[in-house]
Amino acid sequence: MKLTILGGGGFRVPLVYGALLTDRAEGRVTEVVLHDLDDSRLYAVARVLNEQAAVVPDAPRVTATTDLDEALRGADFIFSAIRVGGLEGRAHDERVALAEGVLGQETVGAGGIAYGLRTVPVAVDIARRVARLAPDAWVINFTNPAGLVTEAMSRHLGDRVIGICDSPVGLGRRIARVLGADPKQAWIDYVGLNHLGWVRGLRVAGRDELPRLLADADLLGSFEEGKLFGVDWLQALGAIPNEYLHYYYFNREAVRAYQQVEKTRGAFLADQQARFYEEMKRPDAAALTAWDRTRAEREATYMAENRETAGAGERDADDLSGGYEKVALALMRAIARDERTTLILNVRNQGTLSVLDADAVIEVPCLVDANGAHPVAVAPLPDHATGLVCAVKGVEREVLAAAESGSRTTAVKAFALHPLVDSVNVARKLVEGYTDVHPGLAYLR
Repeated sequence: MKLTILGGGGFRVPLVYGALLTDRAEGRVTEVVLHDLDDSRLYAVARVLNEQAAVVPDAPRVTATTDLDEALRGADFIFSAIRVGGLEGRAHDERVALAEGVLGQETVGAGGIAYGLRTVPVAVDIARRVARLAPDAWVINFTNPAGLVTEAMSRHLGDRVIGICDSPVGLGRRIARVLGADPKQAWIDYVGLNHLGWVRGLRVAGRDELPRLLADADLLGSFEEGKLFGVDWLQALGAIPNEYLHYYYFNREAVRAYQQVEKTRGAFLADQQARFYEEMKRPDAAALTAWDRTRAEREATYMAENRETAGAGERDADDLSGGYEKVALALMRAIARDERTTLILNVRNQGTLSVLDADAVIEVPCLVDANGAHPVAVAPLPDHATGLVCAVKGVEREVLAAAESGSRTTAVKAFALHPLVDSVNVARKLVEGYTDVHPGLAYLR
């Protein structure tokens, strides 16, 4: 089976390959094609993969190419993990927003809109090429903003594109762990949009254990989300929010913390990864060791500003192991081998949430089999969550409209309607600031 990874020079690709190396069953991936526009990054990542494969008999063969059409032809699965504008673009997204006093995070608020505006046209082009060159392939979208980009691609690929994220998986794992339950045996009642969802229940052997957690202040305050959001707020919500909702519930504090740091997250990662890729130019460098060291630092500093604001301390060691590559492997196995499973995924709504139309991409538990991912019926959201979900989905639709039409006015509307952008004038300044620094937004007129 052939797997193509778009953004194959990306830093996290070895996580995916590492997951593939654990799969020895019949029908596994035997060929991996890395595609990237930067051949030096492809070379660096290929070196890491070669060292990973050195101790695994019959590891999947790895090739690399800068030719997109060549990479797509004959693929059974396609991972889309592109970053339009690179980490330098992410750093620009953060700085322009923070200069206007609003959040610049890459998937939430102004930064997420800017990232989406320059990513959607590229993702749509990829979707059209897949439809033409590999119509039977399944596309698994890692590209952020994951829900928005998946919806853009679904307009050309239908249900053959599925978005994934490791945030709900990590959240469910932490809740199960603190309750003494096996995450593999727990049913997680999770619903929302990508980076905008809530766990409303966790069932083990048919019993919802979440009320027990919410009633125990000591237990509730003992894990990441309890430390991040505070026990009182979680008890008031009656649910456990995705960690990215910290940007909404504590927006002023988050913006202030990000304005005070010496380097934004994007700038930190840009510098950190530049050192890694530079080191990979040395023929004698230990590629896998360098990558492991860099990844450990990356994971340990994840959402550091939010945790500092909340007094949450350092991340637990169990939360430093990633997870999205495991979701991707489970998804591929379920489709390729009809190994039926349940995963939290980004898929078209199809009536699951009555407040959104059928084509809106949402993030919910799905039953997965050889025919793809099928969203499971969920209870309606409470009013406060419905308001946020509808508002953010409305913004996503304006981003898609702006990307399709090239309308600068529609782009301003997308920024202005976001709950974390508090002024039409600020929205106009954001569009001016982003078009000044991003050549990829030159299409906005």
